[in-house]
Amino acid sequence: MEIKKIVIAGAGTMGYSMADIFAKYGYDVVLYNHRQETLDKAKTKISEDSREKIAYTVDMQAFGDCDLIIENIIEDFDKKFAFYQELDQYVKDDTIIATNTSGLSINKLSEAVSHPERFIGFHWFNPPTLILLTEIIKNDHTRDDVAKAIYDLALSIDKKPVLVNKDVLGFAANRLQLAVVREALSLVDAGVVSKEGIDDVMKYGLGFRWACLGPLETLDFGGLDTFYHVSSYLMPDLEDSHEIPKELAEHYERGELGVKTKKGFYDYANGKDVEATKARDTKLQKLFDALYKE
Repeated sequence: MEIKKIVIAGAGTMGYSMADIFAKYGYDVVLYNHRQETLDKAKTKISEDSREKIAYTVDMQAFGDCDLIIENIIEDFDKKFAFYQELDQYVKDDTIIATNTSGLSINKLSEAVSHPERFIGFHWFNPPTLILLTEIIKNDHTRDDVAKAIYDLALSIDKKPVLVNKDVLGFAANRLQLAVVREALSLVDAGVVSKEGIDDVMKYGLGFRWACLGPLETLDFGGLDTFYHVSSYLMPDLEDSHEIPKELAEHYERGELGVKTKKGFYDYANGKDVEATKARDTKLQKLFDALYKE
């Protein structure tokens, strides 16, 4: 299956970044959003080289003539489902429909479209210009040629795709991430280590190593005998709660959502949000250049 024309639905950070990247690699790109002001703002954030190569529209008729649609609207199941139901009126039967959901069920979302065998998850990570990973998630009916087309597309824009063969909530990356978060917040809540200490454990230890070695490679280098014995006493003692971590819930209920509200686990007021974002991107760029730049 050949993909030439791509329509991206949703002009937020992920959407306009995708449009920018695909245009850079020579794809015919249309960026759709239901609000014109969001499109106008997105256009100012797209690189000069790509900006004029992209078409911008609020008209859903644009979905009727493309090879691939990538949905990036709000992470809300009901709103995504309703969007797909409306989209189904315009799209051709052979157009691939992909969602950039972070973890919603691909099976359930696919029920909103005709021909669910052409529906697939295509999960990107923020910032998409620096994080190479993309997850490609099949639903129970996704055709193999559809999955291969998206996998090859990811390779063509220099991403590192991983095929997730079964639809599970959170896919692979977010399941790993939330398992770490659960244990991290359990340790903080129990007073074992501070939130700053937990972040340092990851930044200067595990995360630093995991940038070069995956968890299973780490086991091989450390010795499976060592990890076997550690597992024998540590696994029964790890946090295994099925509840939302207490401190995460408390911040959410207070409306402290992190950088976007200038308050989360840390304080981002008085310009600290801009400083923190710049520092993150600078470090990621240096790490990217050191590991992957040819």
